[in-house]
Amino acid sequence: MQLLTQILKQINDYVWGLPLICLLLGTGIYFTFKLRLIQLTKLKLAFKCIFKKQEGDGDVSSFQALCTALSSTIGTGNIVGVATAIAAGGPGALFWMWISALLGMCTKFAEGLLAIRYRQKDENGEIAGGPMYYLEKGLHSPLLAKIFAFFGVSVALLGIGTFTQVKSISDALTMSFSIPRYITAILLTIAVAFITIGGIKRIASAEKVIPFMCVLYIGGVVLILVSHITVLPSTIALIIKSAFRPQAVFGGGTGITMVIAMQKGISRGIFSNESGLGSAPIAAAAAKTDSCVEQGLVSMTGTFIDTIVICTMTGLAIVLTQSYTTGLDGAAMTTHAFSVGLFIPLIGKYIVNIGLVFFAFTTIIGWNYYGERCMYYLKGLKAVKIYKIVFITFITIGPFMSLEFIFVLADIVNGCMAIPNLIGLIGLRKEIVEETEQYFECDQEIEFITNIEG
Repeated sequence: MQLLTQILKQINDYVWGLPLICLLLGTGIYFTFKLRLIQLTKLKLAFKCIFKKQEGDGDVSSFQALCTALSSTIGTGNIVGVATAIAAGGPGALFWMWISALLGMCTKFAEGLLAIRYRQKDENGEIAGGPMYYLEKGLHSPLLAKIFAFFGVSVALLGIGTFTQVKSISDALTMSFSIPRYITAILLTIAVAFITIGGIKRIASAEKVIPFMCVLYIGGVVLILVSHITVLPSTIALIIKSAFRPQAVFGGGTGITMVIAMQKGISRGIFSNESGLGSAPIAAAAAKTDSCVEQGLVSMTGTFIDTIVICTMTGLAIVLTQSYTTGLDGAAMTTHAFSVGLFIPLIGKYIVNIGLVFFAFTTIIGWNYYGERCMYYLKGLKAVKIYKIVFITFITIGPFMSLEFIFVLADIVNGCMAIPNLIGLIGLRKEIVEETEQYFECDQEIEFITNIEG
């Protein structure tokens, strides 16, 4: 296993090398300027669109579609991923997570827009959409569409969808409640099998869980920040400084360079918020709306909530309590931060691990849906049944795998999935910009007429 992990690390360094980082950041930078800082200027409108009553084709509301997307993004990346990024890249990795999220909001907007524009109905009458469809019908590249769908299934089965989440749930339950791994494996297998049979509407019921678990987790971090308010400015300064000069902060023997901090921050940021990965538009396509721009705005808020809010909270808690210097990694590092940061004994451990269980479980459910849609695109409804059996089987074996191995494997398939999607966004850039400009020009005309009539 160690040899295989080392081989995968070398592959991961190649996949997440400078070309992919430049492609991710470049795409975000391009849309940031062409869409005139839409992630900042239209953020308030984006949150209003979440609860706007929409009419049109679709299976679920825009809010439910966002919750489906959030159920897959708010997971171990927010707790375990942030910790592993800081452990490998130093506090500066958090800064690069911010950069990737800020630019990724524009990328997520573009994905959501195209998802609505090119969606269609499957054999069961349910909405099918995502990069597979805008790569095939918009970019006219069936080959890229199939490559994306293949790696979409791979991420669902080998990456974000199964092993990383199940392993993290198992570790959390073992750490907090001493529950044996085989018990976790059995319970998770039964629960996942029950929910996945229900399809998108049952998966979208995550809207009832997402707000609760976010409030619980963020509330715990707020208590830590308030009780350590005096060192918060120096903590932020350390994060920014170490993003550009990590060796000056930690010493030349650490082996942490700016490139490593950038690589870990961006890759873990993408692991968490999935901007540019191409997963969120699969959920966005199911929204009941006729406005592709409004759904793009709704999709954009997912990256803000996931990384700018929740990942930042985790990262600040870790750096502020200096938990990254303990030699711990993953959930253990975040648990240590909460345990020493909160003034109430033991409560920190339970907030982290209970939150992790909820976060990871909803991610499993969300990614089961993504993988199902990708498998449907590749081989049709019959193959979906086989996919579900394999998915549930992988849930069973997840608790017994190595954390390092599964995170490296997840990074590799994530990167491979992102490449065809980013090519599609760049290839359809003019269409994205034109749709956006037309929407806001029309919106301004309506507002102008309304003011005159008033």
